[in-house]
Amino acid sequence: MTPTKSKNRWITLAIVASALFLICVDMTVLYTALPALTHALSASSSAKLWILNIYALVVAGLLPGLGTLGDRHGHKTLFIWGLAIFGLASIAAAWSPSPALLIAARAALGVGGAAMMPATLAIIRHSFADQQERALAIGIWAGIASGGMALGPVVGGLLLEHYWWGSVFLVNVPVVAVALMATVFFVPWRAPTGTAQWDIIGSLQIMVGLIAAVFAIKTLAHQPFSILQMLAALAVAAIAFAVYLRRQRRRPQPLIDFSLFRLPGFTPAVAAATFGTFGIVGFELVLGQHLQLVLDRSPLQAGLMILPAPLGAFLAGPLAGRLLKSRPATSVASSGLLLSAAATLALLWVPLTASGLSPLQTGLLVLIGMGVGATATAASSSIMSSAPPDRSGMAASIEEVCFELGSALGVAVFGSMMTIVYAMSLTVPLALDGLPAAVYDSLDEALLVAELLPGRAGTILQAAARTAFTQAYEAVLIGAALLWTATAALTLRTRPRGPVS
Repeated sequence: MTPTKSKNRWITLAIVASALFLICVDMTVLYTALPALTHALSASSSAKLWILNIYALVVAGLLPGLGTLGDRHGHKTLFIWGLAIFGLASIAAAWSPSPALLIAARAALGVGGAAMMPATLAIIRHSFADQQERALAIGIWAGIASGGMALGPVVGGLLLEHYWWGSVFLVNVPVVAVALMATVFFVPWRAPTGTAQWDIIGSLQIMVGLIAAVFAIKTLAHQPFSILQMLAALAVAAIAFAVYLRRQRRRPQPLIDFSLFRLPGFTPAVAAATFGTFGIVGFELVLGQHLQLVLDRSPLQAGLMILPAPLGAFLAGPLAGRLLKSRPATSVASSGLLLSAAATLALLWVPLTASGLSPLQTGLLVLIGMGVGATATAASSSIMSSAPPDRSGMAASIEEVCFELGSALGVAVFGSMMTIVYAMSLTVPLALDGLPAAVYDSLDEALLVAELLPGRAGTILQAAARTAFTQAYEAVLIGAALLWTATAALTLRTRPRGPVS
């Protein structure tokens, strides 16, 4: 390492950490901004779910291949391109006049995020020659990632207290501008050493398969339901994944080496990481809307009320790391999942009210987050320790994809479940017969219609819609608890060989 690189290594860490913070905040910032955004753009229930999870779908599809692209052309180059795309997409998202354009802008944000994420770790690895300093730097990196996701709802709520919904995207721009200039001057450039070609076709096949599968899930929430649309989307997804798998088996350097899944402990860890994230994303999504649309909390208040769960996940990481020295990873992961499931079911017995969180409710939210955080730590440790050293980079990509895929599935499945239960539970009095079908699509749209109704009619519709949404909220909580319980049982089926070393 040259003297210049040594001198600038902590500045380099600050630069990549600021970019990582933006990436992670964007994963959760819309949990509190969604009601305001939906109201302003008149977005349907399907559109708002696409606004949420197109970002994670694009990141999950591109992550396996973009690390290779950085190896071939330089991680600093890829990082700069990712920053530029992220900044431009943030401007486009902030000023989007329609849901369709916002979805497109969120997809572009995913491209920028997927380019930056693997580059951040690679730059840290190259900038820190000393192993102890590198370990500290990676620990800071992990803390920034967890903190960004935890603070996303609060950041969204804080901005919406004073500005319009587009501010949650526009706030990225000055950070990106400073990071871009600092990267050019301070981040060391290293000659590319990789020779593998970027498999753009494989990356696109993954994205097409994921998007088609999510579309099939979301058709279940459409009223009226179209079985032809669902079957067509499932067929596209199946074909895309089948073609991808066939092509990867013939490539000398596949994007994902599926032989890794035959290693002891690897597949259960992947399942725990994916479904742990799956459940917590669905839980936080429905909780944020319940707090604002049913309990009439402000975006900032909702963000602060959600905060105990992600903070619990953040605190559980180091504790789980210590447990892994004496306990098998499968035991820690399954125990974490069962803890989250039990705390979620207990939360149903102490319903949230407009007066705020009680100490018991706060404690339950912390336990839910701690369970998922412990699961994520154990799963990550198991994934990385199961893989041989020459495939550690690929294992790391699979680990990151697990969390992104779990996030996308959480929004798609539990978002659709929320819509279905809401529509089935909504009972409109005969006096209000003849209302537009949109009232059954989502609580947001029912409240918009209620604003236009005269006299007590609007109040009656609001009450009926909020009652229906409360039932949807409870159904999602039960669904998340069942998912975590089933995943814990699946994880325990593979008997551990011993603690993580």
